[in-house]
Amino acid sequence: MLLRRADVVSGALDLLDAEGLDGLTMRRLGVALNVQAGALYRHFPNKEALLDAMADQLLEGVAEPLPSGLPWPDRLELLGERLHTALLSRRDGARVVSGTFAPGPRTMAASRSAAQVLLEAGFPPNRAWEIAFAGFYFVLGHTIEEQTQSRLPADDDWTARLAASGLEADDPLAMGLKALAAGDPGERFSYGLRVFISGVRQHTPGNATA
Repeated sequence: MLLRRADVVSGALDLLDAEGLDGLTMRRLGVALNVQAGALYRHFPNKEALLDAMADQLLEGVAEPLPSGLPWPDRLELLGERLHTALLSRRDGARVVSGTFAPGPRTMAASRSAAQVLLEAGFPPNRAWEIAFAGFYFVLGHTIEEQTQSRLPADDDWTARLAASGLEADDPLAMGLKALAAGDPGERFSYGLRVFISGVRQHTPGNATA
């Protein structure tokens, strides 16, 4: 059976789920796909090129058309939630995307969608792109932390770390760690995204507080 480029990317994403980013190697991928390593290199010259393609595939659907009639802050929030969901769809998905600068079609479409929302809100092009990338980095950073925490062993989670910290219960840092241990990461992400967008609104051209 002819090995297609899409087969390699799909197999690599499945291996990512099974082994994580640190366990993803071209040799292991060849074994998983039952092919010689040379067959992989016909499609991708190195692992970095494969990771670029994986990152682009992960963003499938993020730039789907947005519902008409939504205010621009709601459209920006929807894009952020879509990106978050896409990154969470695969183990270490955020690490894969953050480690690449792939100008693939899905990556470019997602970036363009966010910038377009901001351009329509009245931001000049340079600010629109700066804000779009700042939001992108927030989503990436939060999701990396979220996916890392989800893999902590039971005896090394946030609750265990708090107990071993030696902090007094009323210490602000202890209270913050306790909130992190008890809170829902998805809700924490959504709140942070809304706070980010609220700040962006304050800088809308023509806003008295900008």
